[in-house]
Amino acid sequence: MKHIRILTGLVSASAVLSIAHAHTPRDDLDNNVPSPPKAEAISLVRVPLPPVAPSDEKGSCSLDVNPRGTGCVAKHNNLHSGHFLPDNQHFVAIANFTGAPAAPDPASIYQGQHVLVFKADDSTFANGDNWKCITCGLPAENSKGRTLFVDYPQAFQDGKRLFVGDNIIECEEDLVSEACTPKNTYMRPIRWNTSVDGKGPGGAMRELRLHPDNVHLGWSAFTMANGEFGQFSYYGRLAWNPDPVEGEPLVPRYDVEKVYRLFSADPYQNERVIVHPDDPTQLLIQSEVPTVGELRGFGGTGKEVTYVGAAVESSNIDVFATDLTTGVTRRLTSHPEYCDPVDISPNDEWHVVMDTRGTDRQMFLSGLRGIPPLTDIITSSVTSATRNNGQRRFFQPWIIDKHGDRGTYFGQQVNAQGDGVPGGGDFNDPVWNGRADPRWSWDGTKIVYTQIMPYAPACGDPNPLPCYPSTEDGGRIERIIIAHLTGREPLPTYQVEEAADEVPWGELYVPGETQPQRMSPPPGQYVLQGKHSGYAHVTLGGEGDKINFVEVIYYSFSDDGENVLKGTESVTVESPELTLSHVDWYSNLTQTGPWNGTKLTSADGFQLRIDVMVNLFDANGTMTTTVDGKEYYQPANGQ
Repeated sequence: MKHIRILTGLVSASAVLSIAHAHTPRDDLDNNVPSPPKAEAISLVRVPLPPVAPSDEKGSCSLDVNPRGTGCVAKHNNLHSGHFLPDNQHFVAIANFTGAPAAPDPASIYQGQHVLVFKADDSTFANGDNWKCITCGLPAENSKGRTLFVDYPQAFQDGKRLFVGDNIIECEEDLVSEACTPKNTYMRPIRWNTSVDGKGPGGAMRELRLHPDNVHLGWSAFTMANGEFGQFSYYGRLAWNPDPVEGEPLVPRYDVEKVYRLFSADPYQNERVIVHPDDPTQLLIQSEVPTVGELRGFGGTGKEVTYVGAAVESSNIDVFATDLTTGVTRRLTSHPEYCDPVDISPNDEWHVVMDTRGTDRQMFLSGLRGIPPLTDIITSSVTSATRNNGQRRFFQPWIIDKHGDRGTYFGQQVNAQGDGVPGGGDFNDPVWNGRADPRWSWDGTKIVYTQIMPYAPACGDPNPLPCYPSTEDGGRIERIIIAHLTGREPLPTYQVEEAADEVPWGELYVPGETQPQRMSPPPGQYVLQGKHSGYAHVTLGGEGDKINFVEVIYYSFSDDGENVLKGTESVTVESPELTLSHVDWYSNLTQTGPWNGTKLTSADGFQLRIDVMVNLFDANGTMTTTVDGKEYYQPANGQ
């Protein structure tokens, strides 16, 4: 295998990120786009959580720890918040309970991973808790065929159903009602048929997201073809099947029908870098085609699908939105740092993202703006993998208006309250970092998100980064925050129009068919013309049609007529194991103009060894990017 491609309180005005050296590319600006919004008032509240168990030992969650006998969680319990319920006063989450007493004690049901509904205000349920476990005590006969792992909890607008992992939870009563009990609650599996004869367990679905019409869903799935690890995303319709006669499991379930792959076999329809259709000696970069990698969700009104897409600027991983009907694509983010989780507000006017912007984590790779995404033909997975250090994350929540990053506007950090001292526990403590997915309330006045602290081996000896003690109750290392956008008027309640089944720019999925392949230009010598002036000579090398070497020489290259790029860059990527890559990178680039700067590697180059599923940074040599005199260095190994 040659390479891997996974297309995976009141705050002051200073909380609106404005970075002079990180101007949005001129191509992204439009005279019709309004001026950036001013910073707005945001009030942050910690959500009370179930008490922390003293240990994982059976019975450690005693009545002394939780007098109500409603369970305890571990300090690290895989906590994830999700959607608000349609009343805007509750939200759903998942957590791992531990320390429960043995049966027949009534509290024995509070053990393992479960789905909860939390109050979003100061009120409580009838038992005095601000949370209610929906799946604790669920009878086995009510959850036949369910998958054990649940993630990304999402709410239907009927207030009776939840979407978790590849399961749907449904209650005969409103979920928040005392009348909704385990006896009248059911957990139904979702099946995606991938076999010609309709038999077997179906395809492995990941990153599932519910469309706001509550009828369709999107998901991603890994692929393995010709020794390469990849990923495609899909869109389909949920159909209730109360009595299936084929396929596993043979229990009442939801099937996905009329499935479309969000991909076209025609590279001119969805590949970023292609051979020019009129001249096979030249390359063409398509900045406005859908390049759906890992699916992230849908727009608030359901018209668009959101996803991590192929880079428009080299080493810059962003999120995009594409209209499901027309294929019109827009770039939601363009800051040089890494963006992944995203949620668009119910009226499509705003999006909240988890992003490394402001941390300088990725700037050594992507800080120099406007470089064509040519090395990205083989480096996209590797550059995205540097966003984390194992389970240590660098995400913080940001809100950006629908027009996106532009000029020196890069949004407003949601959690800008506090002094920012590492380990201090403030809302903006850099030790606390965001998880997927931040979520808007249906009325657009609140955002809920989850944070986690790093733990060994991402900190602590021998890692040079210290493990700070938690300041949260019970020493927990995960917390849920609700951000109240206090200056906003609630949006009116409305029903999202049911979306069409067909995706015209995608391809109808046929069960059992051979997976397509993403098409890079074949090995050879090419020229990329600057849109304004100059050109780049591009060499793509490899065996057969697999590229593992890219070299680019820039000759006074300019796309905008203001910034001029000169110099060379070359990358070789080898993958000795399925998800492991070794990169040998040489860069000597100089740019003059508004984006004045350099991107330089040491004389012996920059070598990076990283597993895209583990994300541990391990490099030799150096890569340094300088922009307007400010230098950005690579992270130290292990950091």
